[in-house]
Amino acid sequence: MIEVLIISIFACLIAILTFFSGFGLGTLLTPVLIVIFPAELAITLTGIVHLVNNIFKWLLVRKKVDWSIVIKFGGPAIIAAFIGAYLLFTFKNLDINYSYTLFGKSIEQNLLKIIISIILFFFTLIELIPKTYDQKFDTKWLPIGGLLSGFFGGLSGIQGALRSAFLIKINLSKESFIATTITISTLVDFSRIGVYFSKINILETSNQFHLLIFTCLGAITGSIIGNFMLKKTTITFVQKLVNICLLVLAISLAIGVI
Repeated sequence: MIEVLIISIFACLIAILTFFSGFGLGTLLTPVLIVIFPAELAITLTGIVHLVNNIFKWLLVRKKVDWSIVIKFGGPAIIAAFIGAYLLFTFKNLDINYSYTLFGKSIEQNLLKIIISIILFFFTLIELIPKTYDQKFDTKWLPIGGLLSGFFGGLSGIQGALRSAFLIKINLSKESFIATTITISTLVDFSRIGVYFSKINILETSNQFHLLIFTCLGAITGSIIGNFMLKKTTITFVQKLVNICLLVLAISLAIGVI
């Protein structure tokens, strides 16, 4: 029961952070659950929590969704996610890994994570250049952003960071940015949850029903707190938070912590 309480509190804190950044719940929660459960079950449980939390957040902010952005970005993202997932299962037996020791601990890293970390570094560095800080992406680039986000999401499970990196540069209010990213994320979640359940024994998931319920409640509580704090934040704060999260995630991926 102690581990259930700890995971629920952790999910709540992550949900507060991810309410603004638009990504991070799955990325941060999965490693915690992997310590307790087999990787496949941990990913499935995280996916369910992520979907439930996204649906709840969407109900809170749905009136601010920019549906034109959802169509232009989300459509290509969903299609590319299927392609990425297909390639993942196609190349899963390829041995493109290397190992190193960090603080006395052996860590295995793979080429895919290095590629993703470089892409994230690229977006973050652009944001940190003063001349580009106030510049916005033209909406004609949205389909390309959706393709990249969806593809790497299907291939590695990490798609929220790229999605936020693109959409934060579109001329959206903070409310519209958050609502639109949540909508796209929810649509992608529906597609990947179906894949998970096709690969995982449903009974195996139901055995952890109590953990699932409390973790979902923790994440929902975090989203309620995040929605309350939304009124007191600015788009500049959201931009800075996204950049910090991108940088931390990129470094973590590059060194193999995640």
